[in-house]
Amino acid sequence: MTFPIDPIAYVRGGRAEAVDDDWDRETAVIELAAEFGEEALYGLADFSHAEIAFVFDQVPLDKIETGARHPRGRTDWPLVGIFAQRGKNRPNRIGITVCRIERVEGTRLYVRGLDAIDGTPVIDIKPMMREFGPRGDIRQPDWASELMAGYWQA
Repeated sequence: MTFPIDPIAYVRGGRAEAVDDDWDRETAVIELAAEFGEEALYGLADFSHAEIAFVFDQVPLDKIETGARHPRGRTDWPLVGIFAQRGKNRPNRIGITVCRIERVEGTRLYVRGLDAIDGTPVIDIKPMMREFGPRGDIRQPDWASELMAGYWQA
């Protein structure tokens, strides 16, 4: 079964290459596709953050991972399944990030901390509501904390 998903927007600006770490310093614009008017973003500026779903479109199909690997190729970290990590070489190449909304102008959403590169197709934008955040304590292994230590800030 397949599902057609068309981009609703594109990332403009920010990084030109997907280099890990220090993403919080990045600002970018999410520019809606031509079929959307500015009313599609009405009310979004009232939120502090948005969840952005996007496609890692520059990952070649022959680089897709379906089994296990060492995160970032580091053999000192455990071999974990692709669904136990957030790498870009996922089967459907979908990324999801919560980023700060800087402002909305017309059909442009200005954000900070989006870990997608210039030209990336965006497939959805959702306001971040605290009620959709985690319920209860969050648990993660030590290697994940080590990997993420500089991801947002160096």
